Amino acid sequence: MPEQSYEHILTETSGHVALVRLNRPQALNALNARLMDEVAGALEGYDEDDAIRVIIITGNERAFAAGADIKEMAGATAISMLQHTRFQQWERIRKIRKPLIAAVSGFCLGGGNELAMSCDLIVAAESARFGQPEINIGVIPGAGGTQRLTHALGKARTMEIILTGRPITAREAFTAGLITKVVPNEAYLDEAKALAAEIASKPPIAIQLAKDAILKSFDLSIEQGLDYERKNFYLLFASEDMREGMAAFVEKRKPEFRGR
Repeated sequence: MPEQSYEHILTETSGHVALVRLNRPQALNALNARLMDEVAGALEGYDEDDAIRVIIITGNERAFAAGADIKEMAGATAISMLQHTRFQQWERIRKIRKPLIAAVSGFCLGGGNELAMSCDLIVAAESARFGQPEINIGVIPGAGGTQRLTHALGKARTMEIILTGRPITAREAFTAGLITKVVPNEAYLDEAKALAAEIASKPPIAIQLAKDAILKSFDLSIEQGLDYERKNFYLLFASEDMREGMAAFVEKRKPEFRGR
């Protein structure tokens, strides 16, 4: 996919990895409608690009994203929120097939935390702070916070975080199982890129079907989930990468996966 010019994000690629950087530093990367539309569009473009296998979403050292753009929502009504389909972009992000990695430093609050949780893995700097402070302005999370946080942390901890609005540290988030790893502040993006490169070296179709099966586990009973996993497993026996991977194992050489 050719690089495009955006108003609120920056994009770049390196090898099989794409990077989408939120770029509203003066607003701590607050998620307005235009930014979210650009993020969703960029992710969809990379999802269709065969050269890209993994996508990183990041912000800057001070903030991944400090939340939704409150100024944009302050005058809204229930009907205007419904008519403007404010959460359509989030549904587009949820449908991305390739692995998404959030590289988080600083504030990751409200919509920012929901965006990070929409990713498949989260690499965080020690400075990162995660939370859902919507209760402090008279609302609740609206882009998945009550659901994804409960899946990740359980009811009791989620109740505390959402009902008090207090953020948690990166170490607390890691211990609770919300994020993948915590690294020194200066290393968070490099660590995310290294993780992305490692995943990108694996067979792309198998990676996508593994992601698909894992996410389905939240929607299905264990019996249904096992059946779904097995069908994805069988499907991979139609791929050239499966033949290459098994042949390379038998021949004791490094496989060359081509995404076919």
